[in-house]
Amino acid sequence: MNKHATLDSASRLNRFPFTWFPFNLLRGLILFVLDLITILKTQVGRSIRLQLMAAFTICLLSAFLFYSLSSAIFGEIKQSPVIDYESGIQRIDNEAQSMAFLLNESSGSFDAKELNPDIVAEHEAQRNSEFAERLKRATENRYKVIITDLTGKVILQGSNAAETNVDIHKLIRSSMDTRREHNLSRRQEASSLYPVTYKGQPSYLVLSGIPEPNISYERGTSPFPLISSIVLFIVLFYFLSQRKMRYIEELASGLLTIATGKLDTRVIERSDDELGSLAKNMNLMAEKLQLKIEEERRAERLKNELVTNVSHDLRTPLTLIMGYLRLLNDKNYETEQQAQTYLSIAYNKSEKLNSLIDDLFIYTKLAHQDIPLNKEGIALNDLLEQLLEEFVTPAEEQQVILSRQLPKEKIFVNIDVDQMIRVFENLLGNALKYSPKPGVIDVSMSRELRSVVVRIRNNADELSQEELEQLFERFFRVDASRSSHTGGSGLGLAIAKSIVEAHDGSIGVEQQDGEIVFFIKLKLA
Repeated sequence: MNKHATLDSASRLNRFPFTWFPFNLLRGLILFVLDLITILKTQVGRSIRLQLMAAFTICLLSAFLFYSLSSAIFGEIKQSPVIDYESGIQRIDNEAQSMAFLLNESSGSFDAKELNPDIVAEHEAQRNSEFAERLKRATENRYKVIITDLTGKVILQGSNAAETNVDIHKLIRSSMDTRREHNLSRRQEASSLYPVTYKGQPSYLVLSGIPEPNISYERGTSPFPLISSIVLFIVLFYFLSQRKMRYIEELASGLLTIATGKLDTRVIERSDDELGSLAKNMNLMAEKLQLKIEEERRAERLKNELVTNVSHDLRTPLTLIMGYLRLLNDKNYETEQQAQTYLSIAYNKSEKLNSLIDDLFIYTKLAHQDIPLNKEGIALNDLLEQLLEEFVTPAEEQQVILSRQLPKEKIFVNIDVDQMIRVFENLLGNALKYSPKPGVIDVSMSRELRSVVVRIRNNADELSQEELEQLFERFFRVDASRSSHTGGSGLGLAIAKSIVEAHDGSIGVEQQDGEIVFFIKLKLA
């Protein structure tokens, strides 16, 4: 039964789909309004200009509403009476117009030649009776009624009228003056004059009297609603903008704190608008300034270390040279062979000193980018083959095997050949120096997208992560004793890094399963 009931309901909905249309339309309209409110809220939240406009609009509408309500309240409290005679004058004019209409209708409704004289006489009697009744009523209302001919002679008058002759022009002017706006509030006699036909001749009906006053009340006026509305606008705008003003003051305070040197200070990003963007940029500025100052301090520290290291590395061979030369100068040797040994040691140390000065000079030039690179297109395979052939004999002397894995396809790069040879010689020399004996040095090259990567791999003692990160720093030696027998100048890898980076390449080091791998990545030509 439930299944049949469901089918019946579905069929009824299919037969009468229009019954659900208003509900769907209303639902769609509500969803549209909610989406529109969400979009507007998001846009307003992202723009301080729109927020100020919204606050100004809210304050303006609130002030206008308060002004309207307070004006109505004060107007009701401070009402003042106003006497107006316009309605009384209108009643006088309406009465005169009705009586004139009665006379004109009676005189123009029948043609005596076509109708029975008895009917005409009866109608005239009825009209005279009705007019007399209207005249009596007007007199009871203290209205003065007269009928004059065209010259102003009175031919009919009410019981309270004594005139026998009137000035028609004066009456017309009086009637017109009565209707002027500035006379509607004055208590004075008002007159209305209408042309009529009385007893078959053209006449004037004049009705005059003192109009009855009409008392009304006007709302009073006061400056309080306007002043209070302005005050309300200012107060509301102050409170609505107070949060933003406090945030601006907070940003200004944070900026002042950063300016004093406390670069670890961060301001809170409280909004998504321009002030939030300003806070974000302030934090970014403080962070970059902090990094820059730390880099400058690090550079200063490295400079001091450079002076110290250079002094140490220059003093050591120089002291030995001076010592052996002093022995030779003082002839403090037993045999000529011993003197020759002293001389050979001094000469070797002077070569080492010259090599150190040369490395220092090259590094300084590269660091300041003073050495121009003479780049040319060359097959990197051929360059490595030639270098490896030169290292075969020194490697065999140290019981080290050079293994090469170079592709047969020539891979061309734009490099300064002399400078890049210095890089590979340095890496191969380090590999020979620190590889266990006997050992193997593996040199490989591969293409990766738009670059070529050269890897030099050899077995070596395991290094810590900190030591790996410091390998390319100047004057860094893995051997903490800084013995001249276990290491070079300490500038070789730093020079290699500067040369590779000058070629828009990259150099790095990895440690894998007891092996250390140096890799150089260069762009293809």
